Amino acid sequence: MVEKTGRPGYLQIADDLRAQIRGGSLAPGTPLPSTAQLAEQYDASLSVVKMAVGILRNEGLVIGQQGKGVFVRDTDAAPAGDLASEVTELRSAVRDLSERLARVEEQLATSTTRRSGRSSR
Repeated sequence: MVEKTGRPGYLQIADDLRAQIRGGSLAPGTPLPSTAQLAEQYDASLSVVKMAVGILRNEGLVIGQQGKGVFVRDTDAAPAGDLASEVTELRSAVRDLSERLARVEEQLATSTTRRSGRSSR
């Protein structure tokens, strides 16, 4: 059940499910209960449960299979990689590299300007 602690309900649910997964009571390959069942179990709305499951999905602890449900992922297996998080990581890396490149180009332009300014004197 979600408690009125000030901590959002979806985080409480995600914490509880995460603990069950890591503790082994929800083993790899085990389907999570349906969204409706989880909502009833935690006395929460469907949207709150969906947000909690979304967090676990983003963490790579569960994986959804269209029309079949959401299953606990085998974390010992080779990571299948969450496409959304991989894209986010790649975007971040490209942004960082772009900023570094801009700094290098600026330094090169500055040093080239200084050199050409000195040689013309």
